[in-house]
Amino acid sequence: ITSSRPILHGYFRSSCSWRVRIAFALKGIEFDQVPVNLIKDGGQQLTDQYKQLNPMQQVPAVHIDGIILSQSLAVIQYLEETRPGPRLLPADPVKRAQVRMVSDIIASGIQPLQNLCVLQKIGAEKAQWAQHFIQRGFEALEPILKETAGKYCIGDEISMADICLVPQVYNADRFKVDVDQFPTIKRLNQTLMELDAFKVSHPSCQPDTPADMRA
Repeated sequence: ITSSRPILHGYFRSSCSWRVRIAFALKGIEFDQVPVNLIKDGGQQLTDQYKQLNPMQQVPAVHIDGIILSQSLAVIQYLEETRPGPRLLPADPVKRAQVRMVSDIIASGIQPLQNLCVLQKIGAEKAQWAQHFIQRGFEALEPILKETAGKYCIGDEISMADICLVPQVYNADRFKVDVDQFPTIKRLNQTLMELDAFKVSHPSCQPDTPADMRA
């Protein structure tokens, strides 16, 4: 393992970038950030220079241990497998599978459908589109979490599932989904947002957060 700090190429409001920031914070890993503005100049993620870092032209891209990783869940699992600190995947195989299931529902079944590149294609109906797919996803997630949750998404240990949940609730609020319909999701989010790792990684306090959105 090299001693140089990891570099996160991300965007303050990107939920996938936020997941990685939470994981770094939970593991106590210091890292540097290189902002990639998804809006400015037609989208800095679309430059040839950034495409070399991440051919999908999305954030995040993480430079760590001499390699570049994209896809937030791959980054989180790499941190889990190479770094000490609190576990992000439970030891128990059933709970571990449940963590991956919840993480995948969010990372594959909800978030991509309301991602910036999709919404740009949708055009005028983008807010209703995003709202519909977050609503649909949360209607599936609520009964699952009702069964699996303790203090956190899966039992009483923080995991990758919690790392995925909080940014998705932020997006739900942004697209005016009524989270009160989902009491388990709401309670978990409130509990998690009390924790430092979720506060310091929040979109309102990143190096590239615009002045009018700073907390």
